Amino acid sequence: MKIRVGQGYDVHRWVEGRPCILGGVEIPSDKGPLGHSDADVVCHVLCDALLGAANMRNIGYHFSDKDPMWKGVASTLLLKKVMEMIREAGWELANADVTVILDQPKLNPIIPAIKDNLALVMGVEVDQISVKATTSEGLGFVGRSEGISAIAVALIQKD
Repeated sequence: MKIRVGQGYDVHRWVEGRPCILGGVEIPSDKGPLGHSDADVVCHVLCDALLGAANMRNIGYHFSDKDPMWKGVASTLLLKKVMEMIREAGWELANADVTVILDQPKLNPIIPAIKDNLALVMGVEVDQISVKATTSEGLGFVGRSEGISAIAVALIQKD
């Protein structure tokens, strides 16, 4: 059996009046991340972790923010396409671990819904996806409520 690991990192600026979508779930918030797509940092870091593990470059290579086709797209669609790409190459997800870094809004009550939705989009079991949230303790751009960031690792395998 072959195994590979990949990592993903993403940052988006907070702006008033945009929805806050994480893992395909809309989070109650007065602001949301700015981006070409829906700016879902959870889906973006998972895409990059999966693509990196499969040695398939990164999300920007496949879904350029210069391409109007991807303007406003739900990032769950991008994640679904990435899962199709890695499966076509013979890979399957073993597990993925995502950490969202933000001071507000609080995510703990919504994490089960995010995990359920990610598992559905990715075609995997819920226990293959870990999602956690942490704060920056008031430091940096996250602590100043200027943005949100996330990191992820994904382990993929094939026989």
